Amino acid sequence: MRLVTISDIEAAAKRVADHAVRTPLLRQPWAEGELWLKPESLQQIGAFKIRGAYNAIASLDDVERARGVVAYSSGNHAQAVAYAANAFGIPAVIVVPDVAPRLKVEATRRWGAEVVEVPIADQAPAAAALAQERGLTLIPPFDHLDVIAGQGTAGLEIATDLPDVDTVLVPVSGGGFAAGVGTAIKALCPDAKVIGVEPELAGDTAESLRVGRRIEWPMEQRARTIADGLRAQPSDLTFAHLQKVLDDIITVTEDEIRDAVRVLAHRARLVAEPSGATATAAFLHHAGELPGGKTVSVVSGGNVDPKLLAELLA
Repeated sequence: MRLVTISDIEAAAKRVADHAVRTPLLRQPWAEGELWLKPESLQQIGAFKIRGAYNAIASLDDVERARGVVAYSSGNHAQAVAYAANAFGIPAVIVVPDVAPRLKVEATRRWGAEVVEVPIADQAPAAAALAQERGLTLIPPFDHLDVIAGQGTAGLEIATDLPDVDTVLVPVSGGGFAAGVGTAIKALCPDAKVIGVEPELAGDTAESLRVGRRIEWPMEQRARTIADGLRAQPSDLTFAHLQKVLDDIITVTEDEIRDAVRVLAHRARLVAEPSGATATAAFLHHAGELPGGKTVSVVSGGNVDPKLLAELLA
């Protein structure tokens, strides 16, 4: 199985340079320890997903791209593919679960994509069927080398901006983001530790890494977490990357995620969705399990429903 390399990520960085914001590292003086936040919530679509989606579509040949694309997502990848398709002037169909946050669904429509809502377990097969029926190219949310390479550009930026980083905290769901970021960090900062973080209620990757093979959790079980962007599970491709680049993985509770949303808003002045706050929850509540030193926590997204945000901040 071919894995993404640092050369793939460097090539992706050139493709996405005009569309993915080069997000800063923000030192947090209030934190106990040395903490920098990388706010991917500042991307045009409010999450890191623009990096992988744009790179994947940019990597298509002209004929494939002109036919249009289809994707499935709970929201952030949906917006990213819709944005990238709009930038290229091509059609996009996005399959979303019927329980997806309305904020993310409406934002996807605003980028001009056709949105198809299906039950949460039917997203992938529905997207595959649409690809076959309409001749569209499927842009998966994580199970794709170009998507992983695009996501890895965030890790490339961390390594450039803080070359003596000791620890990088990155959320894990389908594993594409952690795979890409981890690949970049291990290539450029080989002494740094890359720690995956996922919700306890969707801790399939933690279990899988412990036993050395993919363990599947039913969607009903993973869907319990408030972190709606972290309900996917790794593919064979992303799991192979995670086995290579992750030094450890930590699970956090729902209360810890909620607390991290509040801390990021009040102390860091950043709006983070629960998925985006999960890595920081590990820093706040599991410091004793972390390597320590200069630590970067990736705030992966900020697309949170206003009512939920008000509830979390109350």
